[in-house]
Amino acid sequence: MRRRVLQVKHAVLRHLAVPGLTLLIGIGSAFAQSGDTRAQDQSGKPAAANAAAADATKDNQRKTDEFVEASQAINGPGGNPECVWLGRRVVRLMWLDDLDTAFRHLDLYDRFGCPGGHVQATFRCLTRFGGQIDDKVAKSLSDRIHACWINPGAQPQAAAAASPTPSTAGAAAAPASPQPATPQPAGSPTAPPK
Repeated sequence: MRRRVLQVKHAVLRHLAVPGLTLLIGIGSAFAQSGDTRAQDQSGKPAAANAAAADATKDNQRKTDEFVEASQAINGPGGNPECVWLGRRVVRLMWLDDLDTAFRHLDLYDRFGCPGGHVQATFRCLTRFGGQIDDKVAKSLSDRIHACWINPGAQPQAAAAASPTPSTAGAAAAPASPQPATPQPAGSPTAPPK
C-alpha cells in the first residue's frame, strides 16, 4: 500500500515537472532576447539624467547654504542644522494644517534641545506674510519660511503706505501708518462728589 502511494506521487511529480521546466526555459529565453531594459532606457536619455543630477546638486548646495546662513544669523541652538531643518518642517506642517504630524516633529525638535519659542516666532512671522505666499509659485512657501526663520521679526511691506499723499503748503502730512493707541495707566478711581 505504501509503495503504491509513493508510485502515484512520483507519477504526479513527473507530469508536473515537465511543464514547469518548459515554462522556466521559456521565461529565461524571453529575458535573454529582451536584454537589459534599464540599459536601453539610460542610453536614450543621458542628457536628461545629467540635467537631473545637476539639479539635485544645485538643490543640495542651496540647502547647505541655507543652513550656513541660519547658523551665522542665529546665535545659540536655533541656528544648529538639526534645529533649522526640524523647525522649518514643523512650521510648514502647521501652515498646511497637518497638526498631528507637526506636533510629532515638535516633540523631536524639543528632544534636540532646540528653542520652542523660535518656532512660535517663525509661525507668527509667516502668518504676517500669508497674503504673499502663492501656492502656484514653486518654493514660495519654503522661501518665506526660511526668511522668517532667519528673521522672525520681519514685517511685510505695505504698498499703499509706501507712497504718502502730497501735502499742501500749510498743512502737515498725515503719517503713512496709523500708530496704535497706548493704554494709559489706570490710577485710583475718584469717588463721585456727594
